Amino acid sequence: MVTMTTTANTPDGATTAPDARGTSVIVNAIAVLRCFSADEPLLGVTEIALRVGMHKSTVSRILATLEQEDLVERDSSSRRYKLGLGLIAVAGPLLAELEERKVAYPLLRQLTERTAETSALMVWNGSEAMCVEQIASPQQVKHTTPLGALYRDAMSASVQVFLSLEPEARVRELILNGAISFAGVDEAGIEAYLLRLSDSAERGYATNYGESSLDEVGVSAPVYDHRGNLVAAVLIPAPRFRVSPERLATLGAACAQTAHLITSRLGGA
Repeated sequence: MVTMTTTANTPDGATTAPDARGTSVIVNAIAVLRCFSADEPLLGVTEIALRVGMHKSTVSRILATLEQEDLVERDSSSRRYKLGLGLIAVAGPLLAELEERKVAYPLLRQLTERTAETSALMVWNGSEAMCVEQIASPQQVKHTTPLGALYRDAMSASVQVFLSLEPEARVRELILNGAISFAGVDEAGIEAYLLRLSDSAERGYATNYGESSLDEVGVSAPVYDHRGNLVAAVLIPAPRFRVSPERLATLGAACAQTAHLITSRLGGA
């Protein structure tokens, strides 16, 4: 295993603990892990090195250490890397203790049974919506949201829910610095988007009718805790071909109702 502890000499010959250097190793390892996604689950050393801006030999050493800990593994056919099951052991305790997830699970099952569409629970990390629970649609053609998937498109229904409760200045900042993906950024576009967020908040759910992906629609509604804080969002993603604008409104109402039930069970109003 590669150790993350080193020492550095000061000008007078003394040694100091290498906090900065040790931290950089950890940050680099995290950067490598974040290269993998649901869309690109298999990556080679060269691909990863290009994305994180590190030398291939450095990436190889990091991957070797991560592989020892089962955080990544080699695909048997392509010999490229993919995320390992060891990550589940790391994330499992957090997911198990996430109160919103435990409360939401049976209600999400009921929502999927009622609508025959996938339902999911999303949380916000400050600039991205992340899926922490999902009940897949029983239908053959469906849209699913992998656990851990991150969404940063401004038109994503769940992203709209979380941004609708952010101050306007924060929304502008996230769009202008590129943290939130927004096509054709200009003042008129941002003003129209802010109005859209306000309308979504007033309606009780946000919609995405093929605006972030042509073949997919989505509706999402906010979940609050007992303090009135926005803590999660219920999401229904579905294939566009079977969701008319009228059915989109029906799904939105069902999504908002489930979000309200979760809120009530969390002690919210």
